[in-house]
Order: sequence, then C-alpha cells, then structure tokens
Amino acid sequence: VVFRSSACRYIHFVETKVVVRMMLVENGQILLVRRQMNPEKGKWCLPGGYLDYGEEPRATAAREMLEETGLIVTVDALVDVCHLPNPQGGASLFVLYRGRRVRGTLVAGDDAGDARFFSPAALPEIAFESTALAVEELRRSNADI
Repeated sequence: VVFRSSACRYIHFVETKVVVRMMLVENGQILLVRRQMNPEKGKWCLPGGYLDYGEEPRATAAREMLEETGLIVTVDALVDVCHLPNPQGGASLFVLYRGRRVRGTLVAGDDAGDARFFSPAALPEIAFESTALAVEELRRSNADI
C-alpha cells in the first residue's frame, strides 16, 4: 500500500510487519506466555515478537525467547511461514520455529506477565490466530505431544 501526499510530494510505503515466534515443547507440554499489554492483554501466546530491521529471523526467535522466558534456546526447524491479514496494523507475516532449551530457568520477563508449560488438553485462552494455528498444527502432527 502506498500513500501519496500531493501537498508535499511525500510517499509513504506501508510495509509488512513480521512476527517471529517459537514453539518449545517439553515433556508433552507447550510453552506459552501471558500477554501483559494490548492487544490481547491477559491471553496466552507463543513467545515471540517483531523482527528488528536487519535481524535474521532465527536470531529474533532466540532473542524473544530469552527476553520473555529467561531461557536460552537453540533454534531448530522452521515450522511455517504464513500470511495473516491484519486490518488493525499488527503483524501480517508469521514465522514459526521450533526450538529446544539449552539452559536457563523459566521466568516471565519483558512484556510477558507469566510463562508456563501447558498440556494440549488444558490450554488457557489463546491470543492471536497465529498461536491458535501453531497449536492446532502441533496437535495434528502429534510432534512430541
């Protein structure tokens, strides 16, 4: 989308926002963080956040995991990349990786109000279509669950 101003001849390009999330599964449970801010405040999602300018997506996944959960992880396989139209201006491209804990103690940090592992049978209220799609894909594939 391009917006043009005839008065000052300024051209503004609206760019795609990319969010990178990580799926971490241990002992059949998936790690989720509770959002402490809007949008979706109080709901749970996979750890992750926006891709910074010049940052490699795998680095984003590892950085966000550390910031939100205190865990140092290895970033393993790319699980999915999908387009999620978002009229509210949030992320419209979703990148999902799978990872493993290397070390660290689980503690909520950054913009996460809580961080916990959940059984697929006892999930809390989920934020974002991207997290719901990831959890559903995990259930379908029976990967580690």
